Amino acid sequence: MVNTQLFQSLKGALLPDATARNHEQAPAYALSARHQLAQLAATGCLNQTFYASAESQLDTVRALAQTVDAEFVAKTAVYARQAGHMKDMPALLAATLAVRDVALLSQVFGRVVDNGKMLRNFVQIVRSGSVGRKSLGSRPKKLVQHWLLTASEKQLLNASVGNTPSLADVVKMVHPKPTEAWRAAWFAWLIGKAVDEAALPPITQAFERFKRSAAEGVACEAPDVPFQMLTALELSAAQWAQVARAGSWQMVRQNLNTFARHGVFELDGMAEAIAAKLRDPKAVAQARVLPYQLLSAFKATGEGVPAVVRDALQDAMEAALANVSAFDGQVVVCPDVSGSMSSAVTGHRGSATSSVRCIDVAALVAAAVLRKNPAARVLPFEQEVVKLSLNARDSVMTNAQALAAIGGGGTNCSAPLALLNKERAKVDLVILVSDNESWVDATRRGATQTLREWEVLKKRNPQARLVCIDIQPHGTTQAAERRDIMNVGGFSDAVFAVMASFAEGKTGPEHWVGEIEKVSLAAQ
Repeated sequence: MVNTQLFQSLKGALLPDATARNHEQAPAYALSARHQLAQLAATGCLNQTFYASAESQLDTVRALAQTVDAEFVAKTAVYARQAGHMKDMPALLAATLAVRDVALLSQVFGRVVDNGKMLRNFVQIVRSGSVGRKSLGSRPKKLVQHWLLTASEKQLLNASVGNTPSLADVVKMVHPKPTEAWRAAWFAWLIGKAVDEAALPPITQAFERFKRSAAEGVACEAPDVPFQMLTALELSAAQWAQVARAGSWQMVRQNLNTFARHGVFELDGMAEAIAAKLRDPKAVAQARVLPYQLLSAFKATGEGVPAVVRDALQDAMEAALANVSAFDGQVVVCPDVSGSMSSAVTGHRGSATSSVRCIDVAALVAAAVLRKNPAARVLPFEQEVVKLSLNARDSVMTNAQALAAIGGGGTNCSAPLALLNKERAKVDLVILVSDNESWVDATRRGATQTLREWEVLKKRNPQARLVCIDIQPHGTTQAAERRDIMNVGGFSDAVFAVMASFAEGKTGPEHWVGEIEKVSLAAQ
């Protein structure tokens, strides 16, 4: 007689078997090559993470960039830069086009290499040999020359900050031939040649005068140059205050402790002036600030940074999350607080490693959703769901810190779904924020436990939808894509718009790839 326990009739949809193994060697579903490239380009960091080395991520991206068609690579590079505000990944994808399709590279170069840092990134990646060549080649060289010959003085000065390679190295490498006298003088000044100061453009002249005044101990107005060009000079507190007033929003955010060390906040009215700049909603929007960058600044502020400035960072966070939607129905957000979420969100970079961890970002997403959806349930999980009470009226920063303080334990992505099934809860939208490296609930065969639990939940809530946000995507998921399940990668505020559209049934699960497909390669 047949073993009825082994061959009992299946109820509901036939679930697909797992097709891959995650880094914990537990069952998972492999994402398509396009989906993997889309996630890595929008969120990858090319640095050491909990599960992957920088080298393995580089190998993965290079392989994917060769697997998908070149046009999709070009569109992904543009999307990652313009929508994801990434740096290394779009430069890497553009560099692969320098080998694979220089015509496509020409079409997207200006949209990907949109500032001096991106220019230096592109040159360094190509010259490293990582994409299959060590020379720029004639077409890429002309593209670099064109950037140098059309950039403004301010753009060139900003580009001159940084090494490996320095902008001087790039100029010596591609030999731009300027037709403007000021640009020829500026390039000579950059590479250390003798030059008539009167031939230099105005900001550079002002910088030279300022250096002489500083050396002589004479008070002089600080020029409008990148602050890194001033840090080697002896500046007074008043001059540092001037730098803070003139600086970009992002520069001010990144240097609050520097201003504190140099006495800026001790000057009358400066704490309030900097706070006003930081909390300005228009300035926040123009800076294209990522929510995790604000969390990073908030976490990094030392004792010398006044409370009014720290409060302004919280106000800026509220402004940065203005596009978080209020979802209809019963919302449940499940941040992963397991041990693997303790790694830095942008990977290990030595002394430059971010203080923001994956768990901080997961907590930030949960707190942001709770802020706009006060009735939402928050179910942090590791091996089991962790009990925690949050006040929806508290600030996003406060709730994010409370969630991130949990930490530890193994990863069980099915735990919150199992709890909801045990409670027979009514659910319309579940948001799972994890690294997807579930192993505590590993099954021996068939579908993952996460998908099994989701199927049980769907029987009670047929209209429910599941969004799986992968903070550090590695090419697999615990819930295979289908009409009611979307997998997205990343931690930018664009993720919130994606979730809202999916929750309303306006987009399908392939939205992430679909958005990239919408990118036009036509001349801008």
